[in-house]
Amino acid sequence: MCRNIKTLFNFEPPATEEEIHASALQFVRKLSGINKPSQANEAAFDRAVAEVSDAARRLLTSLHTHAPARDREIEAEKAKERSRLRFG
Repeated sequence: MCRNIKTLFNFEPPATEEEIHASALQFVRKLSGINKPSQANEAAFDRAVAEVSDAARRLLTSLHTHAPARDREIEAEKAKERSRLRFG
């Protein structure tokens, strides 16, 4: 359920709004245990996703590091290799 929650800090190019939103959506889904909310819960669910997105965006813009920015494609290749070793 949380496969879209990935590290978003210290990448070049920086995390996009879509990536932040996808992570926030997965986080709220995990917390609530709801994949798609009912009409009665939709407003609360959407508000939570928006608030988590805002908090994540503020966090990402306030963090600082001296480490060089990571390359998304290199990190994706590393993840594929780890998956290949793990699952064959």
